[in-house]
Amino acid sequence: MRLVRDLYKILNQVNSEEIPDGTKLPASFSEFVAEMKNNQCDAKTFAIRLKAMVEKLENEARESKLLEVTHKHFAATAIPEGIHCLSLRLTDEYSSNAHARKQLPSPELLPLLSDNSYCHFIIASDNILAASVVVNSTVRSSLNPKKIIFHVITDKKTYAGMHSWFALNPLPPAIVEVKGVHQFEWLTRENVPVLEAVEKHQLIRNYYHGNHISGANLSESPRSVASRLLARSPKYISLLNHLRIYLPELFPNLNKVVFLDDDVVIQRDLSPLWEINLDGKVNGAVETCEGKDKWVMSKRFKNYFNFSQPLIAKNLDPEECAWAYGMNVFDLAAWRKTSIRGTYHYWVKENLKSNLTMWRLGTLPPALIAFRGNVHPIDPSWHMLGLGYQNNTDLDCARKAAVIHYNGQCKPWLEIAFEHLQPLWTKHVNYSNDFVRNCHIVEP
Repeated sequence: MRLVRDLYKILNQVNSEEIPDGTKLPASFSEFVAEMKNNQCDAKTFAIRLKAMVEKLENEARESKLLEVTHKHFAATAIPEGIHCLSLRLTDEYSSNAHARKQLPSPELLPLLSDNSYCHFIIASDNILAASVVVNSTVRSSLNPKKIIFHVITDKKTYAGMHSWFALNPLPPAIVEVKGVHQFEWLTRENVPVLEAVEKHQLIRNYYHGNHISGANLSESPRSVASRLLARSPKYISLLNHLRIYLPELFPNLNKVVFLDDDVVIQRDLSPLWEINLDGKVNGAVETCEGKDKWVMSKRFKNYFNFSQPLIAKNLDPEECAWAYGMNVFDLAAWRKTSIRGTYHYWVKENLKSNLTMWRLGTLPPALIAFRGNVHPIDPSWHMLGLGYQNNTDLDCARKAAVIHYNGQCKPWLEIAFEHLQPLWTKHVNYSNDFVRNCHIVEP
């Protein structure tokens, strides 16, 4: 017992001491033991050398994890070769094949695009393969696909390829419309001045397109670094990512729609969403502050906002429950009676004025503020999040959810996807399609 007490005393003493400069460490534990024996080192020297070895291993493990996090970030933000190829080939097809350019939908169906007796889904994406999975899975899961209308919105560079895909791969009896942002007359810089500010702001450009790993701090936890890198994805300054805040103006004749992100899969008929009574609220969404998955379902305002910033602290409650983007029921008729868009613009501008000190992660934070008081919680079984965050997602729960959401870096179309969760997405990809095969997109 005396020996143990003496050892603890020495370890406590060494714990507060610095490792001497120039200390050479053995390459293995066996070499360490041999050195101690040969030199007949005292207990303090033993403890110092042991501490140095442990600290070295800790630093090496942290560096390795940070390197993994960094590589995963670049893998997540890069466009896979096959998906890039698909866009190029379909764009070329649009210019050479009249069938790829046919009107979507056909002229006799155009009046239905504003018919509120149909279930209108909206998706904004520049990823053709991902968009096809969302539409395919929705139609396959529907009990009444003839009442489905999909409004697929994409950017100008992807428009021809996206149009080609859905023109050549129709999903009757569902109706699909494809529009580019350049085709919306309302969507001008005069109507959305905040977007021009975001695009031109030099800090924004540096933050999202600059060196993402400069100044990396080895003392940070890998999870903190991963979160910081995720916040710097260039998609967060994309017009397509901001687009949902303009839905009432872009679809002036529609009263209620369901907006879907392009990294979701539909596994159950979603028509009951139109029957949910939102009690006069604008946004039907799943709250993300309670649930089994503490990493994904523990999000409150304090997770998104900097409450040391005076304007944030004055106006927001850090314990207020957050909610999810990705599958939202929007009552556009109720929305048009609010000032949600103006509030959204105001807070985006204030964040720019503060040099991004209010929040850093994408378009959800300003939406959390803009929709305050206008969110109606819906049952969590409608929308399961986190399939792109971690590999310990409950597969049985995922199979039962109406909508599964691969939010996070590990998208199902990337090589870094979690293998056991990937088949829930890949089963909706037509790998026998000529364009998919010619771009060497193969089933995992």
